[in-house]
Amino acid sequence: MKHEYKILYVPPSGTTAYCQHAWIAYVDDTCVGHIHMEVEANQRIKFLDAWVHEDYRRQGIYRKLWDTRWDFIHKDEEYGGFIVYAWCKPMSLPLLLDNGFVEGDTCIYVEKEIRKLSSNELCFVSC
Repeated sequence: MKHEYKILYVPPSGTTAYCQHAWIAYVDDTCVGHIHMEVEANQRIKFLDAWVHEDYRRQGIYRKLWDTRWDFIHKDEEYGGFIVYAWCKPMSLPLLLDNGFVEGDTCIYVEKEIRKLSSNELCFVSC
């Protein structure tokens, strides 16, 4: 079943050190998807996470959110000359490549459960 949804723009609040923009897809009063971007120093924009609720997938919501964000950075001269970049999953890569992005290095996901270290256990991490 295809749902009618709208997209709401949430501008940066000015209460954090970052300038994060958000777009929320919603049906009635329920968020069914979102996408973000962050304006960084040195004229850089980082495209951040995107999510669509599993009950609303395959309805074009992710693409509409992506296109809305893309149109936002191109709507006037404010972001002209900026570099935009993103970390993406393999499933999203074709959309970015179709929009002129150049593929960089591969990243590997890692995880670790947080637990209390015993008093004689040391933990060294180097990234």
